[in-house]
Amino acid sequence: MKTIVFFISIIIIWSCGHSKLIGKSANSNIFNNDALQAAHIGISIFEPSTNKYWYSFQDEKYFIPASNVKIATTYAALKYLGNRLKGIKYEEHDNTIIIEGTGDPTLLHPGFKNQPVLKFLKDKKHILINTKNWDDAKWGQGWSWDDYATEYMTERSALPLYGNMVTLSKNFSPGEGGIIKTYPSFFQDSLTYDDNIGTDSLEVHRSQDNNRFYVKSSGGLFTSRIPFVTHGFETSRKLLRDTLKTDIRASYYLLQNPSIIISYPLDSVLKPMMHQSDNFLAEQTLLMASNEVIGVMNVERLIDTILKTDLEAFPQKPRWVDGSGLSRYNLFSPRDFIYLLNKIRNEFGIEKVKQIFPTATEGTLRNYYGADSNFIYAKTGSMSGVVALSGYLYTRKNKLLLFSVLINNYAPSATGVRKAIEVFLKSVRNKY
Repeated sequence: MKTIVFFISIIIIWSCGHSKLIGKSANSNIFNNDALQAAHIGISIFEPSTNKYWYSFQDEKYFIPASNVKIATTYAALKYLGNRLKGIKYEEHDNTIIIEGTGDPTLLHPGFKNQPVLKFLKDKKHILINTKNWDDAKWGQGWSWDDYATEYMTERSALPLYGNMVTLSKNFSPGEGGIIKTYPSFFQDSLTYDDNIGTDSLEVHRSQDNNRFYVKSSGGLFTSRIPFVTHGFETSRKLLRDTLKTDIRASYYLLQNPSIIISYPLDSVLKPMMHQSDNFLAEQTLLMASNEVIGVMNVERLIDTILKTDLEAFPQKPRWVDGSGLSRYNLFSPRDFIYLLNKIRNEFGIEKVKQIFPTATEGTLRNYYGADSNFIYAKTGSMSGVVALSGYLYTRKNKLLLFSVLINNYAPSATGVRKAIEVFLKSVRNKY
């Protein structure tokens, strides 16, 4: 009995020692940082091998997590989508093929060169698109409507094409002149030249409710990406018809015994989603999971289902409303992210984490944590007044830690806040 008490005492002292030392580093690098005096801060550091929290500061409080929400989306994708994405579902009847979108974001997306769905459809003469499995809005709850024309707020849809985005470019190479071209070329006739828009040398603007793009003919070389209006299935139908040069119509026929065309490995979408914090890929990934779990694409219903089943053990039940973290309605605690990170590691393995999460010098971590990479695998989160970083950290002695640092309501530049977090986490790594 005395031996047991002795070892328990040693563990308590050891744990308190960790907390005290890490607390000193947090004080000097974060809490005493002039830029963070008025900020709301939550920190959680956990060692999974001992199931012990090394350090906690307000880690049971709710914070807006920004793109750290993509960690939850990653879990849903790994749990429900298997290793390869379903590009479309289809049935063939006589000379007609009926297809159903799965939410797959890779179809004609410029970042995905191989196009198995397109190859399958290119010789089909009559195509019907089933629209019955879409039951959501083009934007998520709490998204800022006046960001509608920004690259980071692409519309969601059941059958996205070209990333639901138009690329406009001006090229001065021989034969090109100063003509502005669109990709896809379908939108070429949707341009209006207006040198009075904006104050910069060149600006692109889009009408809120239609695909009319206003551009300046003056100015130099440029490339600009801007979301197009999906109009439900209508824009996808017209784009696919223009691409395939075939008859395509909408249909309410329900597929009875569909076949599937596989598009890409799941990791080939999750990696750019996490490395580049791609909101479009995140939203479509969660819609694909919804289609698999509940049979229709509805993010709210999917999240409600997950929180009652596979993620019912969240320490603080989060308010989770979208796949990307664009919404300020999202609320998670640092301990919620520790729970998620641990669940991903336990269910899918640390090697899967390393394949998907960026490390130092990669993606949104490329300017942080120095050349000594492969000790941190983490997801950033940023929006006005919000900086977040949650992930996995290997110490100098190769101890694996899970961490979450959520900071809200700061006023200065985000760069200084990220640097403060970097110095803090490096100090934790170097001490142990």
